[in-house]
Amino acid sequence: MNTGLLILLVSFVAMLCLRVPIAFVLGLSTLLAAFALDYPNVLLSIASDLTNGIDSFALLAIPFFILAGEVMGSGGLARRLIALATVLVGRLPGGLAMVNCLTCMLFGAISGSAVAAVSSVGGTLIPEMRRRGYPRDFSIALTASAATTGLLIPPSNVMIVYALVAGNVSVASLFLAGILPGILVGVGLMAAAFVLCRANHYGAGHEGEDAVRPRLVPTLLAALPSLLLVIIVLGGILGGVFTATEASAIAVLWSLLLGAVFYREIKPGDLPAIVLRSARTTAVVLFLVACSCAMSRLLTQEQLPQQVGALMLGLSDNPLVLLLIINLALLAVGVFMDMTPAVLIFTPIFLPVLISLGVDPVHFGIIMVANLSIGLLTPPVGTCLFVGAGIGQSDILRVARAMLPFYAVMIGALLIITYYPPLSLALTPPR
Repeated sequence: MNTGLLILLVSFVAMLCLRVPIAFVLGLSTLLAAFALDYPNVLLSIASDLTNGIDSFALLAIPFFILAGEVMGSGGLARRLIALATVLVGRLPGGLAMVNCLTCMLFGAISGSAVAAVSSVGGTLIPEMRRRGYPRDFSIALTASAATTGLLIPPSNVMIVYALVAGNVSVASLFLAGILPGILVGVGLMAAAFVLCRANHYGAGHEGEDAVRPRLVPTLLAALPSLLLVIIVLGGILGGVFTATEASAIAVLWSLLLGAVFYREIKPGDLPAIVLRSARTTAVVLFLVACSCAMSRLLTQEQLPQQVGALMLGLSDNPLVLLLIINLALLAVGVFMDMTPAVLIFTPIFLPVLISLGVDPVHFGIIMVANLSIGLLTPPVGTCLFVGAGIGQSDILRVARAMLPFYAVMIGALLIITYYPPLSLALTPPR
């Protein structure tokens, strides 16, 4: 490893330990390494890399999907999805836990945001589960875990980021590839919740109290306009009617029509706050993308991906073994790094090695998303864990302990996704 890369690594780790925001860590460590490598016109070069990193039509989908998620969170979707989930699974043992899982899957899939699912669904269901006899930390852990399924079930912003970095990978193929793995994770979490509720009598004697048991048809009709969003987005992309970026703009329009006209829960005065929240989130995400792209370009110029590839192939040329090694590495990375920069940094390092061994890049994209989703639930950086604990007013470490059965389920699902490619590729068009 040359001096520049060593400086990049040391400064990166040091600033992470000092809890510098990850975007600044990426940008500053890249700048220090570029100075050490004596690049010509360093500041101009880095500025150009930052600009080029976000100069992509595909990336326009991210702010639109973020705005759509904010509109959905304010437009009454969560309450209607909770009612629908109650009709479908509310009568099962541990019924409210089942409702929680299914609602998070539906809302996460529609909004494309795990954090939005935790805050919107958790704000309603975590206090309600407490009222009906479920332990506080169990309720928080279940909500945060189930919310991550929305990153696999389309639409998903992180899949758009992966498609950008991976190159010749279709966003539509990634969206289709995530459906079955997302359902697998969600069903696994529901099964774990069912077993825990039965074994520990969570909610026993409280499930019938003030329970909402609406009829299926009117409840389905009330929630159907929200569910149609996924069909519109996927159907339009796959049918060639519009691109993923255009689909994101249509998602904003549809969610505004639902919240302001159909459900009438968004007033004109609410729009500035909604737009401001989405603009803040978009700024954070795109600054992360820009800084990560600058670092990725430096690493590529210094041939780090080739060096890592040679090292990994020296360990083994068996794709099954390398997938296990990469999964372990990504699980460790996810503990300390947020999802978007992890995808941006490690995709160009690991993907060429796996492609050379015949691993489908779409399949690897789903593996990365499923793997790094677990990092959203682990301290010290787990965003969904912190948001859930804040909503439920509990301690992070207590919630993390309650999360242990759900960690096991998600790791088990990750292994199935990794070593059974047809689960991811069954719905994708042949290439």
